[in-house]
Amino acid sequence: MKSATKRVLLVINPRKDAVRWMAIEVAQALSSQGISVAMGQDDVEYWGDEALPVADIVPADEHASDGCDVVVVLGGDGTILRGAERARASGVPIIGVNLGHVGFLAEADSEDVADVVVAVGASNWHVEERLALDIRVTQPGLPPSSTWALNELSMEKIARQRMIDVVVEVDGRPLSRWGCDGVVASTPTGSTAYAFSAGGPVVWPEVSALLVVPLSAHALFSRPLVISPTSVVAFELQAGSDAVLCADGRRTIDVTGGARVEVRASAQPVRLARLIDAPFTDRLVAKFALPVQGWRGGARSRGPAS
Repeated sequence: MKSATKRVLLVINPRKDAVRWMAIEVAQALSSQGISVAMGQDDVEYWGDEALPVADIVPADEHASDGCDVVVVLGGDGTILRGAERARASGVPIIGVNLGHVGFLAEADSEDVADVVVAVGASNWHVEERLALDIRVTQPGLPPSSTWALNELSMEKIARQRMIDVVVEVDGRPLSRWGCDGVVASTPTGSTAYAFSAGGPVVWPEVSALLVVPLSAHALFSRPLVISPTSVVAFELQAGSDAVLCADGRRTIDVTGGARVEVRASAQPVRLARLIDAPFTDRLVAKFALPVQGWRGGARSRGPAS
């Protein structure tokens, strides 16, 4: 049996007035249940003269969720990705309340926030582990650097008028050379984000795989790839190419000719807290507003009419 929730990290999109007011209500509701609330320093900088939530202010870093039972995020997918930065090191699960647009990572919408508070108070959630990417960058004359991603890594050209030249490698063997605008390496979670916009497949989150999707590649072989999660994918940037590497649209590294970017499945997943066992198919239909009129699966499952 789960122990009662004692402490929550609240992560919000502080630029929106409505979100700040909701944060105050959520913090008060949690506090009334005897649950302490923490917030990162950057999430309270926009408050001005408004009353602050009842919360402990903690440094806005990867240790913000230390000692917490769950991270509650109020915002869109970008805010949830910021919450993931603060939850991954401690392994604390994340519950997202969508106050943005699509909100694919969110578990609930704004009208469900009261139900989320009740569920958090009762520790009534289950954890879904999502594959993340470990990314290592080496380039001449510089020390190696590293980062990680829940959704994707993108490496894109800096100069609008020039493509970048990339050799793609899988498990130490060269696969193809692409003149392209860039390349995306994605997790199944990120398959509905940038990789999807670039023409990649939708991959169900329980499928363990790595995706590679070229961006506007001038090459004979430039199809999206679905690769084993035990593989190591590498991109070698050729001479004369300048690019920017971006993880989850948040963390960037400038790379130039001679750079090598290695991508592998991380041993440390991101943990999402789920309140209901909705099939991914239903989430896909709802978030993308897919047309399913005319479906008769329910009738077929009951057998032929008498």
